[in-house]
Amino acid sequence: MSDQRGTGDADRRLRARAAAHESWARTIDRRVRTANATQAMLERFEREVDPEGQLPPDLRRELAVHARTAHMLRLARRSAAVRRRAPRRYDTEPR
Repeated sequence: MSDQRGTGDADRRLRARAAAHESWARTIDRRVRTANATQAMLERFEREVDPEGQLPPDLRRELAVHARTAHMLRLARRSAAVRRRAPRRYDTEPR
């Protein structure tokens, strides 16, 4: 579906990206801005490593950090694999 101000999805994505960059340009302390999301994500991994809530908090947090790191590494590996398969933006031959 096209919108009246631009050329549809591509224009909407560009406007959204510009808005995000403007917002981050006004953010002095990135840690404060992302603290709630960071905390929620770590709590998710704490529930994953200790669903019964029986481990001491320090150990549960340490295990959760490892689980989060493993998750991020798996995402990075998948992303790299996709980039290897995808043709470069200006190449005519796939990699």
